[in-house]
Amino acid sequence: MSEQIITRSEVLPIRTQIDLVHVRQRVRTWLSEERFTLIDQTKIVTAASELARNALEHGGGGEMEMSLLAVGARKGIRLKFSDHGPGIADISKAMKDGYTTAGGMGLGLSGSRRLMSEFEIQSSPESGTVVTVTRWK
Repeated sequence: MSEQIITRSEVLPIRTQIDLVHVRQRVRTWLSEERFTLIDQTKIVTAASELARNALEHGGGGEMEMSLLAVGARKGIRLKFSDHGPGIADISKAMKDGYTTAGGMGLGLSGSRRLMSEFEIQSSPESGTVVTVTRWK
């Protein structure tokens, strides 16, 4: 398999509600420029919005690192959301549809996993939470 190459990267802060808007706008701009389909754009922006909101509301803020990827002729986008909050005590429980600690629908993490090609989550009380998602064209 070919080596994964990052062709473009940008880091955005997630500290306020306005930052959530900027995350959605920048993700959509990159996807449009890279000619992702409208359906893929909608799925990826939805996942980005949910994960950014989680970083703000549950993690007290953080950042999103957005990277365009190339593996041979294959293109994709990777979004990495990091916070330094309290972490997730039970990741498997948090990944279940309907599980919520904030009174929402409980579809943020599990829904984001379904919308993307790849999903990885790491969390601990000492280091917060990192969610990395990738979508391939």
